[in-house]
Amino acid sequence: MNHSEHIAYLFVIALLSTSVVVLGVVLSLLLLCKKKPVQSQETVTPIKPSAQVYPLTNIDAATDGFNHRRIVGEGRLGTVYAAIFEKGDIAAVKRIHCRHVLSNAGFGFSRILRSISSAQHPNVVPIIGYSEGPGERIIVMEFVGMVCLDFYLHQNPEGASLLDWNHRLKIAAGAAKGLEYLHEGVAPNASNILIDVDFCARICDYGLSFLAPQEKRGLVGYVDDEYWKGSGACKESDVYGFGIVLLELLSGRLCEEGRLVNWASPLIKEMRISELLDPRLVIPDDIRALFRLAKVASACVGNSRKSRPSICQVATILSNLEMD
Repeated sequence: MNHSEHIAYLFVIALLSTSVVVLGVVLSLLLLCKKKPVQSQETVTPIKPSAQVYPLTNIDAATDGFNHRRIVGEGRLGTVYAAIFEKGDIAAVKRIHCRHVLSNAGFGFSRILRSISSAQHPNVVPIIGYSEGPGERIIVMEFVGMVCLDFYLHQNPEGASLLDWNHRLKIAAGAAKGLEYLHEGVAPNASNILIDVDFCARICDYGLSFLAPQEKRGLVGYVDDEYWKGSGACKESDVYGFGIVLLELLSGRLCEEGRLVNWASPLIKEMRISELLDPRLVIPDDIRALFRLAKVASACVGNSRKSRPSICQVATILSNLEMD
């Protein structure tokens, strides 16, 4: 190798060495600058714990021996008591009527309560726990300081005037949202709507139709004919019952075992909405929202099960009406 070739050889070696060093530096910088995986910042909705099992002795102590002074409500399924537990926690305790307990002794009360206690929605009253024993079935619910919608509309002389049309739209939309949530997999039936101090509707007594499947007291007029023919509670019968509630909100009248539907349906069909509306309230100048509400109610109660709108469709319409 002559002198010139030797110089060229050294130059190539030096160039290759420099390239390797530069490449190494670049790779190191790339590795250092490579972004670490970013952990998801999404808020995970906490899973509601399963219903707590309460000893009957604790329930008895918390209700002062089911003292009649602790009664805050009475329904077709049972009596509701205000319960104060040892740590000061307050809850609503529903004591199922004895006749329902005896007729459903082996129905799997605890299994069903564990299932429906998973419900967690702003328009649903949470179930905290349950208790059972010989002749006793107890449901422990969140004490929400509410009154029944029926009290406002039909029992309190001043109640109807407190529910102006905006409040009634809000109640209808909220109840529909709660029922939609329950229909998504928690329970196919609900039987009561409570109203809080902000006129927010919350559904309770959901998933309990198994306790009194054929008892007519409190149900006649709120379920369709198919219910009594053996079909029982289902989403479609829920929609029918919700339609009845909408008619009650619009008219201020009692269901009267189905006579409300017979009276209201022709008025809606003939667009005589002003005759339908609760006479205790001033008819608003713009009744388009109330007319739309009446049409929804008519669709819920006037069709066969196969033709009724789903509660999802109803909830969407009512949410839009509430926002307008």
